[in-house]
Amino acid sequence: MPIYQYPQLQEFLNHLRFERRYSEHTLIAYQNDLEQFAQYLISQFEGPALGTVTATFIRSWLAELKEDKISSRTINRKISSLKSFFKYCLKTEAINQSPMGSIVSPRTSKRLPVYVEKKDMEQLFAYLPFSDDWKGRTERLVLLLFYSTGMRLSELIHLKQSQIDPANGQLKVLGKGNKERILPIASPLMEQLVAYKNERPVEWVSVPQFFITEKGMPLQPRSVYGFVNARLKEITTIEKKSPHVLRHSFATHLMNNGADINAVKELLGHSSLAATQVYTHNSIEQLKAVYKKAHPKA
Repeated sequence: MPIYQYPQLQEFLNHLRFERRYSEHTLIAYQNDLEQFAQYLISQFEGPALGTVTATFIRSWLAELKEDKISSRTINRKISSLKSFFKYCLKTEAINQSPMGSIVSPRTSKRLPVYVEKKDMEQLFAYLPFSDDWKGRTERLVLLLFYSTGMRLSELIHLKQSQIDPANGQLKVLGKGNKERILPIASPLMEQLVAYKNERPVEWVSVPQFFITEKGMPLQPRSVYGFVNARLKEITTIEKKSPHVLRHSFATHLMNNGADINAVKELLGHSSLAATQVYTHNSIEQLKAVYKKAHPKA
């Protein structure tokens, strides 16, 4: 990709990687969006200087994406990537004015979060067998921690031994935007975490990551996704079977049991309440189901 013609792109990506500490997945999305836009500028407008890029250029690109049947959700993500990039360019004085001020994002239909039913999660931990070796113990504990805390995949992958605090029954995670948050851990789960740490072979003690493979290497996102997907296939028929679905399940089950939405927001590490409110839809559906089943006039 012609990123060399716009060195600010790489500077921005480095900023996201090293200062904001964005996950690899998020970085790849930003890079793909921005390089695609740079390629469009070069192919259609002969690579204008960054400071001369106007809203007209951007609308032209968005119109082409729409003609190519790109979904509104994906287009909105690309707009968000451009807004963040040009905001950074303003801050670093690479440009004098952002061309994004008049760009309007297309409307999208809100999708309710997909989640695993409570009874299915109980079946996963109560009845499904896990091998009694390091690999099996790791996989079971990873699944349990995802569901018990709602933490993101990147947060779990980078979880360090030093972030576990048995004395206070909690652990610390580093979330999006390098934000720290404290997650409470129930005593039975904390006992399992401590036992897992203590069972680590001596030669692996120096590895800072809490979860490691049977070869003493830090877990990789692809392998975690693989065994989470395989396990969820055994208990549910929902279409999406990923670590993020366990995060949705954590939040939905909390809301369905009457948890305060502000508390759920803090546990999930959301920056705004709007991101958490999507889970109220599922709790409302739960209330409707209870009403329909229990009320004589329903």
